[in-house]
Amino acid sequence: MKKRVKQLLISLVLLTILDGSTALSINYYVQSVGESYILSTDDVPSADAVLVLGAYVFPSGTVSTMLKDRLTVGYELYELGKAPKLLVSGDHGRKDYDEVNSMKTFLKEKGVPGQDVFMDHAGFSTYESMYRARDIFGVQKVIIVTQEYHLKRAVFVARAMGLEAYGVSSDRHDYGEAMIMYNLREIATRNKDFLWAKVIKPDPTFLGDSIPVIGDGKVTDDR
Repeated sequence: MKKRVKQLLISLVLLTILDGSTALSINYYVQSVGESYILSTDDVPSADAVLVLGAYVFPSGTVSTMLKDRLTVGYELYELGKAPKLLVSGDHGRKDYDEVNSMKTFLKEKGVPGQDVFMDHAGFSTYESMYRARDIFGVQKVIIVTQEYHLKRAVFVARAMGLEAYGVSSDRHDYGEAMIMYNLREIATRNKDFLWAKVIKPDPTFLGDSIPVIGDGKVTDDR
């Protein structure tokens, strides 16, 4: 925890140093790089895995509309044969909050075999999800799935970290007024992730033993 707080403080200091025009320039750069690799479901090239990024899960374990859309697109890509495995990455840092098991359950109920779904229980941020996809799961070529406002940054971070990354948007609904806040927050987050991926390059909260995505996804089960 102390390490994570230190990393965050360093990022905040660097962001404070940046003036408004620099921050907007970085925001534009991250967007432009990321969006150049966002493709349609049909046009995206095949990859080692489809990486579905987590979002809110209700206390009942039901996935939110935003997350359901991400999982649905991930499932469609898997069914099209774009990748042999699905990697779901999200927050499972507490016993009472678990994004990844809900995500895997959703996919299994769609008919995806458990061995084809890997869970990253420590995907606490976009940066950490990409870092762990590369260093823990051995992914080299990846299709990332999330909503477009987030996808541009996710693809940028992945490519900055050496992954051959492509994105497919999962915008299937109008997500309401929350999108105003999400889009505004992205400006700061794109700047932060630019610094993390290009300059600071901190280790994620957790690393651990290698779990090659070419293997059996059941090794990530904890139930």
